[in-house]
Amino acid sequence: MSTEAPIQAAPRIGSEKLIKLTESAGRKVAQLMQRDGVANGALRVKIVGGGCAGLEYKMDFDKNPPTPKDILVESAGVRVLVDVKSALYVSASEIDFQDKMIGGGFKIHNPNATATCSCGESFSV
Repeated sequence: MSTEAPIQAAPRIGSEKLIKLTESAGRKVAQLMQRDGVANGALRVKIVGGGCAGLEYKMDFDKNPPTPKDILVESAGVRVLVDVKSALYVSASEIDFQDKMIGGGFKIHNPNATATCSCGESFSV
């Protein structure tokens, strides 16, 4: 019986053609990851059903190793993980960050969205 650890299958490697962070978004994500103690982790971008337009963006920090169902993109100094199902909806999207009192925060510019809600967190295709 072998005592070796099982080999972890690698994620697919993607490019910024899938998803891209602007420099300001990359700086903010890196700052938040450092603050939350996940500096060696990744930003996970996922699409789930919900919201007033039908689909919703979810972003979170993931400190677990990527799986074979993930696509790994390096953008603006940040590792970004997108599962293959969500990749269908976010292809060619850009994540920006604006540090403003009103209308600030993370904004996702998604060319695949045919409609968005007023809050910008929900969309349809």
